[in-house]
Amino acid sequence: MDLLQTLLLALIQGITEFLPISSSAHLILPSQVLGWPDQGLAFDVAVHLGTLIAVVVYFRRDITVLLTAWCGQFAGRVSDHNTRLAWFIIAATIPAGLAGLLFKDLIEVYLRSSLVIALTTLVFGALLWFADVKNQGAKTLAQFTLKAAIIIGCAQALALIPGTSRSGITITAALLLGFSREDSARFSFLLSIPIIVLSAGLMSLDLLEAPSVDWQSLAIGTAVSGLSAYACIYYFLAFINRLGMLPFVVYRLILGCILLFLSLS
Repeated sequence: MDLLQTLLLALIQGITEFLPISSSAHLILPSQVLGWPDQGLAFDVAVHLGTLIAVVVYFRRDITVLLTAWCGQFAGRVSDHNTRLAWFIIAATIPAGLAGLLFKDLIEVYLRSSLVIALTTLVFGALLWFADVKNQGAKTLAQFTLKAAIIIGCAQALALIPGTSRSGITITAALLLGFSREDSARFSFLLSIPIIVLSAGLMSLDLLEAPSVDWQSLAIGTAVSGLSAYACIYYFLAFINRLGMLPFVVYRLILGCILLFLSLS
């Protein structure tokens, strides 16, 4: 890839990874509109690493508290809501992890078409709007339960279908369960950490068979995706209560219509 492709694709990945607008829907646009080739497995690993670094750095205090509480229970400390939240994140990761292992090849072969991405972008965008309109925003992360974690975890498994949006579907599920917009987003972002680690780990295993690696492009991709993802998380959480989900819903509907037109033309 040339420098322009590297910068644009890394920027797209960084911005769309945590917004409820589907990174896969955006990454298909350059190939559809500009005729760019697939960015390759190594670049996918690099930009996922960038977004992982961004979310870990942003939530470093939350992660430290959760890890301290989770490890502390094995040293005899009394469990609190942070201990439970750590367990809930683990529990919510299991459905997507199992679904990825069982259906990864099936999804790669049959569900990566532009038509599927267009339809899922539209359908799950409409569902996000419904969840936001019906949401009462009363529950906080301190009120999280195992049942809520399993439901959101199963919703996250649906994000294996391209165009669904991992953050979009998990935020949708949390909103439908009555959690506030901000806490729905925070749980979604924290939940992204183990799933990105698992995803990047699986891709890294496949990468061992790659004949050559363009380290310069990978370094640029990691840096750009990481910086853009960090900015995205910061501004999304800062304005989510004021803006709501409607701007993202409208954007998804427009994007879905564009992709639908391109896939049928």
